[in-house]
Amino acid sequence: MNELTQEQMPLVEALLKYEQAKHVSMHVPGHKNGAAYERAARETNDAAHASLYRRYAALLGQDVTEVEGTDDLHEPTGAIREAQQLAAQCFGAEETYFLVAGSTSGNIAAILTCCTKPGDIVIVQRNVHKSVLHGLMLAGARAVFVSPCADAASGLLTAPSKETISAALQRFPEAKAVVLCNPNYYGLGVDLTTIAESVHAYGLPLIVDEAHGAHYGLHPKLPKSALQAGADLVVQSTHKMLLGMTMSAMLHTQGPRICRKRLAKALTMIQSSSPSYPLMASLDMSRHYVQTRGPAAFTEGLAAVEYLRAWVDSSDTFSCLAMKESVKSVNRDNKDRVQSSHYGVVDPFKVVIYEHNGNCTGYYLLDRLREHGVVAEMADMNYVVLLCTLGTTMADVDRIITALVRVEAQFKLERQVESSSHPDRGHKANKSATIRTLGFASAQMEALIAEPIAFSIFNLDHRKVRFIDTSEAAGYDAAEAVVPYPPGIPLLYAGETISAAHIKLLKQLSDAGAKCQDASDKTLRTLLVYEK
Repeated sequence: MNELTQEQMPLVEALLKYEQAKHVSMHVPGHKNGAAYERAARETNDAAHASLYRRYAALLGQDVTEVEGTDDLHEPTGAIREAQQLAAQCFGAEETYFLVAGSTSGNIAAILTCCTKPGDIVIVQRNVHKSVLHGLMLAGARAVFVSPCADAASGLLTAPSKETISAALQRFPEAKAVVLCNPNYYGLGVDLTTIAESVHAYGLPLIVDEAHGAHYGLHPKLPKSALQAGADLVVQSTHKMLLGMTMSAMLHTQGPRICRKRLAKALTMIQSSSPSYPLMASLDMSRHYVQTRGPAAFTEGLAAVEYLRAWVDSSDTFSCLAMKESVKSVNRDNKDRVQSSHYGVVDPFKVVIYEHNGNCTGYYLLDRLREHGVVAEMADMNYVVLLCTLGTTMADVDRIITALVRVEAQFKLERQVESSSHPDRGHKANKSATIRTLGFASAQMEALIAEPIAFSIFNLDHRKVRFIDTSEAAGYDAAEAVVPYPPGIPLLYAGETISAAHIKLLKQLSDAGAKCQDASDKTLRTLLVYEK
C-alpha cells in the first residue's frame, strides 16, 4: 500500500470513482443513485417540485452502500480505513473512528467500552450531555457525580476541579473511568492536563466529550485539545465547529487504557449497519481542508469574530462574556466590579452576549434577533450564544451588528412606552444575570461528590408517582428528568430530590417559555414525582 499523504481524500476519491463509473445499481439505496428523483422531476407538473427533486438528485450520486471500492465502516480495510488514519494524524490520535450518529454515539460507545459488568462505577461530571446518561443506562452503570466549578462572574458551570476529581478517585478507586465535558456549550473550559495526570495515576482512562472542540489545537489562538492534554478517548462533533455534515463526528483514542476491540464492537452496536457515505465523506473533506491549509483555515473566521466581539463590547446595551480570567461585571446597582473567573480557556469562536442592563432574558433577546434574520445557536435565562466558525465571514458579522442595532432601538422604544404608561416603576427588569445563573449552580452543587446512582434502561423504582404543582415539589424525588434544550444538560435527574433552588429555576424557565425535554408538562408548572 502506498504511503498516505495529507493531500489525499481516500473516501471522497472512492465515491467519485463509483459515481463516474455509472454502474447499473442492483443494490440499495432504492433511489438508484438519484435516478428515481430525476424521474419524479420529469413526471411532475409542478415546476417548484421538479426543481426540488432535481436538487436532491444531484446530492444522491454518492449516496451508496458497502459495495466494491467503497469499504465498510464496521470492518474498514480500504478507503474508510485510510481516511480514518489521515484523521488520526491530523488530530493527534493513535486511532480515529468516524461516527455517523453524532457525538451521541461516541459518548455511548465510550461508556460501554469502559464498563464491563452491571454496577460498574464511573466518575461523571455533573453537567454532562444527556447522551452520557444514556450510555450509563445502557451499561447498567453506577455514576458518581462530581460537581463542576461555577464561574463567579457569569454563574456558568465549567468542569470539576482537579482536587474534586482526585477526592472522588480516592473514595471510589474501583471506578472504571472518569467522564468530563470540555468545553461547555458557551465555549468555557479548563486545561485538562493535570486532571488527566491525576486520573492516570489511578490507572484509569479519561473520557472527554469535546463535542464543541473539534477545532481545538489547530490554531495558536485556539485552546489545546483534550488529546493534547492527555485524554484517552475524545469525542468531537466535526459538524459543529468544522466542515462536517450534521450528524458527522469523530472519536479519537490514544494510549493503552482503552480496549480498542471492545470499542469497535460497541460502535457497531450503536451505529447503523448502513452508514451514510456522504456523512463520512464530509469528515474526510473536513480533515483535508484543515490539514492542508493549517492555521490559515481559521484566519478569516477569527478576524470576523474578533471584530464582532469588539463591537459588542463597545455597545451601550450589550456585552460579551469575558475572554480573560479576571473580568468585569455589572451588579444590580450598575456598578462595575472585578471578579475572578473559573475557566482557564475560552473558545474565541463562541460569542456569548447579554443585555447588560438586566432588561431582558436571553430567550427574549434570541427571539428579537431571529425577527431580524439572525438565528443564534441557543439561549438561556441570561445569555445568547452566537456560534461562529472558520466559515463565518465579515458579511455575516455586518448582518449581526445591524440586527443588534435594531434590537437596541426596540429596547429603547419599549422602555419609553412602559415608562410613560407606568411612570412610578419604569421598565420591568429581571433580576441580575449573576444572581439568576448562580441559582442554577447552587441547584446542582449541593454535594461536590455524590453517592453512586444506579442507571438502567429498566424501571428499578416501583414507587407510586403523581403530578404535583412545581411550587410545592421541594423535598419530593423527581420521577422524570427536566432537560433544557439546548444545551441538553439535565437540570433535574429522575430520582433526584427536588430542592428550593430547583424550583426557583424551574419557575424562571417556565416564565421565559424555555424548551425542556423529558418533562411531561412542557410548561413546567407541574412535575411528576414519587410519592413520599
